[in-house]
Amino acid sequence: MRILFLGDVMGRSGRRAITEGLADLRARLRTDFVVVNGENSSGGMGLTGAHANVLFEAGADCVTLGDHAFDQKDMLTHIGNDDRIIRPLNFAKDAPGRGARVFEVSRGRTILVVQALGQVFMKRPFADPFSAVEAELKRVPLGARVNATLVDFHAEATSEKMAMGHWCDGRASMVVGTHTHVPTGDAQILTKGTAFMSDAGMCGDYDSVIGMEKAEPMRRFITGMQKTRFTPAEGPATLSGFFVETDDRTGKAKSCHAIRVGGRLAQSCPE
Repeated sequence: MRILFLGDVMGRSGRRAITEGLADLRARLRTDFVVVNGENSSGGMGLTGAHANVLFEAGADCVTLGDHAFDQKDMLTHIGNDDRIIRPLNFAKDAPGRGARVFEVSRGRTILVVQALGQVFMKRPFADPFSAVEAELKRVPLGARVNATLVDFHAEATSEKMAMGHWCDGRASMVVGTHTHVPTGDAQILTKGTAFMSDAGMCGDYDSVIGMEKAEPMRRFITGMQKTRFTPAEGPATLSGFFVETDDRTGKAKSCHAIRVGGRLAQSCPE
């Protein structure tokens, strides 16, 4: 199976890059399944139902969220009406929606998509992500119940993300980090066959401070004082993500590549 994961979509610039570029990228990579992290799509904070539909119409098969899952209040109801949207497993116990789902892919194949939130350096104390992911991996074992498993680990610390990759090694097809909006250079296949990348980066304007217009974040760092709200940068965006090809029988990764297409960053895409 050929799986494309795209990191946090950031505001209007990120949405525009998805609508203008995802269909071409999907065809270019001959992708079977596309997951997009959409939790910053609407004004840089959360995702509205309307913007979720934009991502699906552009070619996403599944949209994951994160710690800003319900910053846009209409998602509290919209997520119950669209099971293609996945929120973190270890979010508040009574949160609407689901943290994992098995999707049907072409030729009768299936993929489990799971999302969890990290605990290290996060503003809110979330439940243990390792036990939450463990339960899903046992409930839907790779190679027995599904042909592939993707884990989106939305976390701040690269150490915690790497630990999750090793924790899932051999039991997931791919573990990819999100949340920090900066693509890492550690795309690899771990010892037991799981593709891993600490952070997929963002789909947004990199002439920014992690997707926000530069002036206000710089003011806060330099003076310690707030003047205005953060606003998403709106220059040309880079589509940043992780592309993995798996063995349909075992679910293990056969190859993996960092994806960076368009915008300011050095380009990276397999031929």
